Amino acid sequence: MKDFDFAAGETVLVDKPLEWTSFGVVKKLRWEMKVKKVGHAGTLDPLATGLLILCTGKSTKTIDQIQGKIKEYEGEMVIGQTRPSHDMETEVDSETDISHITEENIHALLPQFTGKIMQVPPMHSAIKIDGVRVYKHARKGKEVKIDPREIEIKELEITKIDFPKIQFRMVCSKGTYVRSFVRDFGKELGVGAYMSALRRTKIGEYSVKDAKSVEEWIEVIRAWRASKEEEENK
Repeated sequence: MKDFDFAAGETVLVDKPLEWTSFGVVKKLRWEMKVKKVGHAGTLDPLATGLLILCTGKSTKTIDQIQGKIKEYEGEMVIGQTRPSHDMETEVDSETDISHITEENIHALLPQFTGKIMQVPPMHSAIKIDGVRVYKHARKGKEVKIDPREIEIKELEITKIDFPKIQFRMVCSKGTYVRSFVRDFGKELGVGAYMSALRRTKIGEYSVKDAKSVEEWIEVIRAWRASKEEEENK
């Protein structure tokens, strides 16, 4: 096993479990490490799983650099229904018949969502407008104007179609909201859609295949702390 030194600085690859917040993962592992400087390089929503990168000690200086890297996701959408949050956080608020939608209709839309495009972030997101995170407005039922921003979807492929579910893989730039892509894809189909699952598989050269679960990291951290205490007591 690699010799870790979380106090000096490490890049920690976590496979974030479902329903955990990114801050919850940071809080748990920071408490186990007993290290002051721990941060994450890019939030994952609680309903998403996959690669979450934590940086400790001197490695926190690389957070901005890591956040700017290209991301890869595997996702699933359900067409013919919409939800206000565009994911599973809120209840279905509309339903549309999809019996006329074909696989050809799905594949025909891919080119217009590939490359540099303008995208409006979802209302249920953590971006700030006038110093307030927009999801706080959304939860109070308030609508605020969110300006579109340029993002880039470098690769987009449909990996499985089992109506009403469609699975896809996406490689995209920093600032891309996969929920917004799903919302817009559903609009273009004319039947609506929401994101039913999302997994981040890569950030730049970092892969979820090399990540450990929260429980596995806790074991590693406790072993590191035990070895530190043993050295200090010699």
